[in-house]
Amino acid sequence: MPEGGLFGGMSWRSAARPLALGPELASEIEALGRVFHQFYKAVNQLYRRSAEGRAPAWVAGVLDQGKPAELVAMQRSAAFRNELPRVIRPDLLLTDEGFIVSELDSVPGGIGLTQWLNQTYASLGDAVIGGASGMREGFASIFGPAPRVHIVVSDEAASYRPEMEWLASLAPDGRFQVRGGAFDAPADGEAVYRFFELFDLPQVPGSAALFRAALDKRVRLTPPPRPMFEEKLLFALLWNRNLREFWRQELGEGFYLRLLKIVPRSWLLDPEPLPPHAAYPGLEITEWSQLKSLSQRERALVLKISGFSPEAWGSRGVHLGSDLSAGEWGAAVDRALASWPKSPCILQRYHKPRLLQAEAMDLATGEVSAQAVRARLCPYYFVSGDGDQARPRLGGVLATLNPADKKIIHGMSDAILAPCSA
Repeated sequence: MPEGGLFGGMSWRSAARPLALGPELASEIEALGRVFHQFYKAVNQLYRRSAEGRAPAWVAGVLDQGKPAELVAMQRSAAFRNELPRVIRPDLLLTDEGFIVSELDSVPGGIGLTQWLNQTYASLGDAVIGGASGMREGFASIFGPAPRVHIVVSDEAASYRPEMEWLASLAPDGRFQVRGGAFDAPADGEAVYRFFELFDLPQVPGSAALFRAALDKRVRLTPPPRPMFEEKLLFALLWNRNLREFWRQELGEGFYLRLLKIVPRSWLLDPEPLPPHAAYPGLEITEWSQLKSLSQRERALVLKISGFSPEAWGSRGVHLGSDLSAGEWGAAVDRALASWPKSPCILQRYHKPRLLQAEAMDLATGEVSAQAVRARLCPYYFVSGDGDQARPRLGGVLATLNPADKKIIHGMSDAILAPCSA
């Protein structure tokens, strides 16, 4: 391990070998980068048209609600209106029917960790996806020719600072510098990587100066300060029947059907009453409060905060209905409805990850033990180039293997973290 570690105060179990995905799944994941990059481009078009009155106004309304006016203005500014996230990380859950994409992250942790895993296992002779340097090279590529890159890490994301410091140490000539939230003075022509969520701006005192420099085109800033790309409700928009023709046109029929196959059915919990003769499609309920009376079997549903909240990352703010008592589930539904419009919530169909066998290695003794696990795969796509020349590239795939009794998969001390091979 690097001397400073990779995650502050966190630990995990080591895999005896990479998780072998098989060539078919590996090829499918490789191709997903183009799909999600096109999805972000389509989301951007939908938002712009909605804000300009050329698409339903409610779309921009729900994406802007709860956001400070200055963030909405930046989101719509000429400087940023075509800017998309340059790191795309979906969370893929392996199920009996294939894989499901539970969400997208445009400000993900794990970049340095996955580079270290790939580099380490490749040095032992394993053919990991992305190779020994794919993560490092992919990350470096998103900043173009900028001579220096400032990686600004907020206090909220401080546990990820060690992995970014280690990643920065790999760059030649000190091109990458890790900074705290007070940093506000990049030189003209340099680049800034925003490793903080937009809800956290009051705790990042240098952010206003960084955004101003980017608005003036003096520095390259990624991801852009556009909160719509930090919203999980984008999947609810994808499933909205009123927007079906838009998605078909902007995504193409192939990409659109591909996304509907792998994105769980999603709904936006808007408490506005329906007419008494109407029902929510796919749920057959006429008002959201009826969620509380569903049986445990019918509650194979996940409630989660959409974004712009300290509860919207990691496993925070996520409630699996079938795993809660009726009282706990009812309270979660009430909280979700009460959070509108400041912090919208979404509802998703739950797809149970299938059981796999994995091997963990005790590094102290060398002993290998097999156990049943459930897997989340996190591919990292890095987008280099501008405009029509922008292309996503897969840098590596991180597998989080949780014990079989864990139904919501996330990083934890008894999880096995592994790189992936084809």
